[in-house]
Order: sequence, then C-alpha cells, then structure tokens
Amino acid sequence: MAPAVLDAPKTMTLEEFLALPDDGTERMLIDGILWEKETTCRNRFHCTVNSRVDGELRIWLKTQPAPRPEVVCGEAGFILSKSADHSAIVGIDVAVISAELAKSEVVESSMFEGVPILAVEILSPNDTVKEIAAKLKLYRQCGVPIVWIIDTDLCTVTEHRPGRHPKLFTQADTITAEPHLPGFSCAVAEFFG
Repeated sequence: MAPAVLDAPKTMTLEEFLALPDDGTERMLIDGILWEKETTCRNRFHCTVNSRVDGELRIWLKTQPAPRPEVVCGEAGFILSKSADHSAIVGIDVAVISAELAKSEVVESSMFEGVPILAVEILSPNDTVKEIAAKLKLYRQCGVPIVWIIDTDLCTVTEHRPGRHPKLFTQADTITAEPHLPGFSCAVAEFFG
C-alpha cells in the first residue's frame, strides 16, 4: 500500500488572497501560505462564549475615556502584515483594537489593517492544533500584546503574552489585561455562564 501523499501548501500573494471570492470558505494567509477550510455552523457553546466575552469587553469599554478602543467580533478580518515574505491575514473571533486603528480604517476596506491589542480565539470543533499553533506564532511575530485561547469544553482561558509562559485561567479565576486594557477585570466564569 502506497503512503498517502499530502498536498503541498498553496502559496499566494496578499493581492491574490484579497481577490479570492467571498464564497463561505474560511481562509487565512500566514507567511504567504493559504489555509482553507469549509465554514461550519458555529456550535451554541462557541456562539454563547463569543457573545459573553464581547459583552464583558463592552462593559469595560464604557468606562474608558475618549478616544476609546473598539471591540469587534465575528471572525473580524485583520491584515496583520503586508510584507512580501510575511503577509498575514486572519479572522479573529473577538478583538480589541486601539482608537487610532479604528479611526484609521476607511469605509471601502472590509478588513482592519494593523495589530489588535487583544485577540481572542474561541476553539471550535473543527480547529486543529496545527492551525491554532500557527495563529499563535503569527500573533507573536506581529506583536499582538495579549492572546486568549478559550476552550469551551474545559471552560478555560489560556493567556499568551510576549516573553511569558502561557497562563491558564479556570472558572475560579479572575482575568485582567493590564496594562493594555486598563481596569479590565472579569471572573472567567462569566465567559461560560
């Protein structure tokens, strides 16, 4: 029996990626390599946690002086890098962007061009370890200050920050995002109900 042959990764430029049709396929571009998978219906746990995280961040947002950061969600598209050898576009479940980045966006653009302050990835049943590892590496390379990986099965949040070991938070813990989100504090249990 012959061994299975894996397809070589498809490489493309940022311009080629942006020209792809919006056909319901979930795509990201990391270091010029196209990642694709069929978009599936999000399960209720993913959607509920997404909504709760967004809600907690919006409560915090109201306490901030103007100009305020902005919270975006729903696989918001981000062009994290446009360099020829390191182009990167991803969708992020929930993100906090600076007031400057929010203000710089133009109506014609369907994606944010820049790095969020906080990127939140809520694990879905079709996420692979390889895909999440690639996103974490990308976030680190692009300078995202805080990344939360939320596991809806285990009801945990793993926080990633540059130069630190990942930190696991359970429902018994309180999570903050100091100094990047001043004053934000939330019981992790609030994310899971």
